[in-house]
Amino acid sequence: MPPDATLGRHLARRLAEVGAHDVFTVPGDFNLTLLDELEAEQPSGGGVRLVGCCNELSAAYAADGYARARAGGVGACAVTFTVGGLSAINAVAGAFSENLPVICIVGGPNSNDYGSNRILHHTIGIPDFTQELRCFQNVTCYQAVVNNLEDAHEQIDTAICTALKESKPVYISISCNLPSIPHPTFSRHPVPFFLSPRLSNQMNLEAAVETAAAFLNKSVKPVLVGGPKMRVAKASKAFVELADACGYPVAVMPSAKGLVPEHHSRFIGTYWGAVSTPFCAEIVESADSYLFAGPIFNDYSSVGYSLLLKKEKAIIVQLDRVVIGNGPAFGCVLMKDFLHALATRLKKNTAAYDNYSRIFVPQGEPLSSEPGEPLRVNVLFKHIQKMLSGNSAVIAETGDSWFNCQKLKLPEGCGYEFQMQYGSIGWSVGATLGYAQAAKDKRVISFIGDGSFQVTAQEVSTMLRWEQNNIIFLINNGGYTIEVEIHDGPYNIIKNWNYTGVVEAFHNGEGKCYTAKVRTEEELKKAIEASLGPNKDSLCFIEVIVHKDDTSKELLEWGSRVSAANSRPPNPQ
Repeated sequence: MPPDATLGRHLARRLAEVGAHDVFTVPGDFNLTLLDELEAEQPSGGGVRLVGCCNELSAAYAADGYARARAGGVGACAVTFTVGGLSAINAVAGAFSENLPVICIVGGPNSNDYGSNRILHHTIGIPDFTQELRCFQNVTCYQAVVNNLEDAHEQIDTAICTALKESKPVYISISCNLPSIPHPTFSRHPVPFFLSPRLSNQMNLEAAVETAAAFLNKSVKPVLVGGPKMRVAKASKAFVELADACGYPVAVMPSAKGLVPEHHSRFIGTYWGAVSTPFCAEIVESADSYLFAGPIFNDYSSVGYSLLLKKEKAIIVQLDRVVIGNGPAFGCVLMKDFLHALATRLKKNTAAYDNYSRIFVPQGEPLSSEPGEPLRVNVLFKHIQKMLSGNSAVIAETGDSWFNCQKLKLPEGCGYEFQMQYGSIGWSVGATLGYAQAAKDKRVISFIGDGSFQVTAQEVSTMLRWEQNNIIFLINNGGYTIEVEIHDGPYNIIKNWNYTGVVEAFHNGEGKCYTAKVRTEEELKKAIEASLGPNKDSLCFIEVIVHKDDTSKELLEWGSRVSAANSRPPNPQ
């Protein structure tokens, strides 16, 4: 057998084959041999590159960001048993909620220790090694515990295939004594993955299209709204095809921003109930029918369940199911197929967009600041808008950045990501690392609040180590602003850091780094010019100091409605 016929090197080849060319790692004594084997299978030979992270939570966030950066892409992280796995599990849960295929690889106990009644370190002190597995069963779609070589090949391949098919995370635990042992099942390069495509039931598809076309063609002012599940359905292109054919105005739900091109001639903005893009909610909620492609209606996206929509007016298109009004429903109909077929059956109807054109008033730009005047957030984002291009990607952290970044008009090709369903603060630092590692053709621009940054700040050092040229805007307003608007209290005030000083300490003279602390519009302009000019190849960290009460009106409205939803009294018994 060739010396590279090992479990670890087979895993490296499989990861590279599905696009996970970078694996985000934190070493621990149970995964060291596995990391050796992954490292040995270099990218130039069809293997992977290890990106060492500061902690396991951030490594899994980076895998999340990496998966987002490539259509249908896969992210991977490799950590150690229990202390590493349970640290990563929060990020894996977020990837599950956002339908991202993240492969979480854990170096597990020696295969001889299973069933031995021994107590191992990194466990909770009992001879049962399944605690970690049982935790991951709730946040992954498949779990493989590899503690013998005979079925390791099958288990690994099944796990990766399942992640791809379900677009959900999987868990693979590999006993620490197995990765470097040659075995006949790994003696040849693996046969390339071939996943059988999912197919629509043709009779159901035709019936769904016929019923939906009749429903929409009799409407006076129908609209289209794109939702976040279009990503996993790979249906964005079909959605745009439908929009081109029918003439309806096109909106997106907030978590679908970036999935529909905003330069589309009939794009009207974000539909987010009371905090929608101006004039968008009026058009959507006054429509006599609306098609939602891949929506998620949770308390955040529905602004505390306050959307003024009626079920009988809606066509809801999910991954493989279409529901028209209060019924009928059609199963085994793929979203992409349905949208593509429906585009050929709809009559052109521009009535709703004509209404939008009549009421639309362009928003004016905020006034420039007076010399020395404290920087306002709306002035900050006026300058951010001018920075964006097709070579940019925006990462918005949970908090006020959600609302301010929603107002940005994305140029053609500009990426956009945020984590709305799970909403875990600190996500964006790791996600920025992972996204930038995958999307070498884009410059990532991240917007992170001071409270969120304190959760995962140290991963900026990994960005420096890997010579990334991200631009991070740290918005320092002295606390957890989004929590303040939902429910205020002294716990929402945090210890202020010298944030630029923290990044300079991470830099420590190694690599390229630019930092700036800005308090005025003039200082902001100079910092942006420096980031786009002489420091275009550097990691740029701009701390923006704003007043704690300078929040968007959308956040104020959203916060009050979510607070009201959270504080509803118990239902009567």
